[in-house]
Amino acid sequence: MNYTGVREVEVVVVGAGQAGLAAAFHLRRVGYEPDRDFVVLDHSPRPGGAWQFRWPTLTYDKVHGMHALPGMELTGADPRHPSSEVIGAYFDTYERTFGLRVHRPVSVTAVRGGGGGPPWTEPVGAREGGRLLVETSEGDYAARALINATGTWDRPFWPRFPGQEVFGGRQLHSARYRGPEAFRAARVVVVGGGTSAVQQLLEIAPVAAATTWVTRRPPVFREGPFGEEQGRAAVALVEDRVRQGLPPRSVVSVTGLPMTEAIRRGRESGVLERLPLFERLTPTGAVWGDGRTVEADMILYATGFRPALDHLAPLRLREPGGGIRMEGTRTLRDARVHLVGYGPSASTIGANRAGRAAAVSIRRMLTEGNQPAYEETELAGILAS
Repeated sequence: MNYTGVREVEVVVVGAGQAGLAAAFHLRRVGYEPDRDFVVLDHSPRPGGAWQFRWPTLTYDKVHGMHALPGMELTGADPRHPSSEVIGAYFDTYERTFGLRVHRPVSVTAVRGGGGGPPWTEPVGAREGGRLLVETSEGDYAARALINATGTWDRPFWPRFPGQEVFGGRQLHSARYRGPEAFRAARVVVVGGGTSAVQQLLEIAPVAAATTWVTRRPPVFREGPFGEEQGRAAVALVEDRVRQGLPPRSVVSVTGLPMTEAIRRGRESGVLERLPLFERLTPTGAVWGDGRTVEADMILYATGFRPALDHLAPLRLREPGGGIRMEGTRTLRDARVHLVGYGPSASTIGANRAGRAAAVSIRRMLTEGNQPAYEETELAGILAS
């Protein structure tokens, strides 16, 4: 591979959300300097990761499970302010406090290998093809390792139904939801069983003419505290799919919906009375297999997201099942590439721990040239959330 005109660094971190900032923090802790030994690239216009794109009516007091970044707590936040502003300001302060020098807005278009991952018995870069070529909108980098922390926000999942093309109303994904006013006096169908679906439905219902909630599976409402034991069990379910080379389910999808006071009221009022998925759409609404029909003006798909990994396609990391197999945070098909905030680490606390694991593993690999040895208890601590 010809690296003429390409900047060489030890590590490239792609993404500056929770996972990317945690990884950058720990790279500093293990001895690497920002902009000298590693770079952090983020395509978003400002600090905040995916939080900066959350809808304005999602105030900070409605956020579930926001865990502080390593080394600095989030204090003094006004719970009535939009979460996008609160967490965006927190991430901005964090970047400046620890001198992480995020390059933005920078798009990573492709990551290419130099003949495959190096063997563990040989230090990375000791032979031709030992570096990864990271192609970006600000120029290209040749890196000895890469931490991918791109999350899912850029890949909203749109389900497909017969008749979508003839439906006469408006269809949008929850990624573009900006508040309930757009739904005033409309007949609305909300599709999806996750936290965003419930939060947005509860906001829309008071101003809409009518709402209908549909989900693929019956929702599970979780009563009581969610402790360490339950967290480890949930992570284990996600991790098992990753081990099989299957696309991961989100950690949230296996934990159930926390029974908040707002959800309790929604169930009592009938707003959260769920129907199974409809069979097809018509120009005026939805039709079920049993003949039920619902007239609708708008359909909101709160159907989640998929990992944003298209730029890694040249590395051919995916298994036949569609997922990426990993050991710890490193991918099995290329030991130079680590995924954080993917699969079992796709939560704020999981991302923190995965960022630390990736930094330690890469430091060990680049200085010792051999396979990192994870203790079983260390892995459990890294991935639990």
